[in-house]
Amino acid sequence: MSKERNFNLLSKINLPADLRQLPEEKLPEICAELRQDIIDELADNPGHFASSLGVVELTVALHYVFNTPYDRIVWDVGHQAYGHKILTGRRERFSTNRKLHGICPFPSPEESEYDSFTCGHASNSISAALGMSVAFEKKGETDRNVIAVIGDGSMSGGLAFEGLNNASSTPNNLLIILNDNNMSIDRSVGGMKHYLLQLHTSPWYNRLRFQVSQKLYRWGWLNDERKNSIIRFNNSVKSLISNQQNIFEGMNIRYFGPCDGHDVLELVHVLNGIKDMKGPKLLHLHTVKGKGFKPAEQAATIWHAPGKFDKDTGERIVSDTSGQPPKFQDVFGNTLLELAQQNDRIVGVTPAMPTGCSMNILMKAMPDRAFDVGIAEGHAVTFSGGMAKEGMLPFCNIYSAFAQRAYDNIIHDVAIQRLNVVLCLDRAGLVGEDGPTHHGAFDLAYLRPIPHLTISSPRNEHELRHLMFTAQLPDKGPFVIRYPRGRGHLVDWKCEMKEITVGKGEKLKDGEELAVLTLGPIAYETGKAIELAENEARDRGEKLTVAHYDMRFLKPIDTEILEEVARRFTRVITIEDGVISGGLGSAVLEYMADKGHALKVKRLGLPDEFIEHGTVEQLYQIVGLDSESIAREIIQFKFRK
Repeated sequence: MSKERNFNLLSKINLPADLRQLPEEKLPEICAELRQDIIDELADNPGHFASSLGVVELTVALHYVFNTPYDRIVWDVGHQAYGHKILTGRRERFSTNRKLHGICPFPSPEESEYDSFTCGHASNSISAALGMSVAFEKKGETDRNVIAVIGDGSMSGGLAFEGLNNASSTPNNLLIILNDNNMSIDRSVGGMKHYLLQLHTSPWYNRLRFQVSQKLYRWGWLNDERKNSIIRFNNSVKSLISNQQNIFEGMNIRYFGPCDGHDVLELVHVLNGIKDMKGPKLLHLHTVKGKGFKPAEQAATIWHAPGKFDKDTGERIVSDTSGQPPKFQDVFGNTLLELAQQNDRIVGVTPAMPTGCSMNILMKAMPDRAFDVGIAEGHAVTFSGGMAKEGMLPFCNIYSAFAQRAYDNIIHDVAIQRLNVVLCLDRAGLVGEDGPTHHGAFDLAYLRPIPHLTISSPRNEHELRHLMFTAQLPDKGPFVIRYPRGRGHLVDWKCEMKEITVGKGEKLKDGEELAVLTLGPIAYETGKAIELAENEARDRGEKLTVAHYDMRFLKPIDTEILEEVARRFTRVITIEDGVISGGLGSAVLEYMADKGHALKVKRLGLPDEFIEHGTVEQLYQIVGLDSESIAREIIQFKFRK
């Protein structure tokens, strides 16, 4: 645990106020200790590793220069915030990071006043920080600084540009720090990456300009209106001389950089120089993801979240997975390649997650048939819609929690036109240690009302392959396939693919007293629960046989199964790994009510609250979706008066 590791300086720092008592010349030493503490911790307690190592110097400089938490630091995504957590009173508890009831995996205002805004999804920091800056201005709290820290990968997201656009036209004193490491999770892509790599402005020039402007303000020769005119003229001259347009200064946002993001003393100097400047500012830093740990520097994608590792040798501790079922994402990746080899209309699209969703398999084999569009989920969907409109067949893979960001695009740019886009939602349901910002809890509920969609969820790897095969057949329209994070259940996963009738479920087990309807892989926990419940009833001398149906499709739902259930049973339980409001249970209740079937229906799923972080097994117990909890619900529901 952190509290057992003694460092010369870090062990004496409980809060940023303690950090600010150090002389500047001690800052490189505190950076080295903080970096080592992160390495020590994450070797045994896995988490987001390389990102946090890359911003150690920036983190120390920010808390040294600014009066946090009175001054606000808004982190984008939050992968890089471990050093921030350690410096803000959570070092002794850091060993609980990502564990049940422990420290949150991402910054959370509920956990600490130093966490100024919820993090987890990319590109929101500029907009949130701008809102804070304007709020402080409106309240007369003009001495408070607001800093947005955003990476080059997140800067590719549309929301970041919306924030920049508003920052350029709204009075504010926002400081944006662009952490440019040429990475998101996989390597950054797109024009913004190439632009940032080539963007240069002289530090000497910026210091001179700042000093001159300060004197002109004091002498009364410069006001905001004149300043904006001068900036526009100055930017035109700079562009003419350098043959390069600065996009940020073109938006009247002062640009500084690029600077070495690993020189903490220079960072402190620059931040002190610009923190009191009026108007929006952007400081561009070059950093190395995984800085200070050579294996992570050399393979940042692998070391984004590497699991356990030997901190001395740099060897990752990988458990033996031979003989185990594959991950659903790997079944997706291999099946997509197999289908693409048979169907030349198929292309793959992913928003910055080719490794995470295993689309890198297609990218390696057919680089011209796969597209990483950067952190831009809405664009990924509309881009897919455009290709589908002209005859291609896109498999667009987005993590379920991130697909929320593309909701309008799904409706407006795919569903209305019935375009044949296969939307593959990875990480559906509870995902575990990444917590509430990453749980794929809402997709069933938010997609079900949209016309023209087919919504499906496979219970195992064979079903995933069958559904992918079915989705790419002619005239299937927009087709959603949701599946969970982690491993499936079938070691022998590679089967011959076949078409599944859309809207057709499957009876897995017959019974007489009660029916259970499931959707997706939760069928396996349910199968174990049914066996437990029937055994318990038999031991009590009671009769209980439970019928189990895998609905397979939420939309169109299998009405033949529902009519059979209504005809044969008086009690029905629905079970889903998604929010209970609006999903499978709601669909069954609505159908039964519309048809006048008087059944007692019990719905099991995720409650109407955000679920914390922990292992999936632990969270299933908390929400009542583990086999023992489901068995208890079956017994109580059947024998309750």
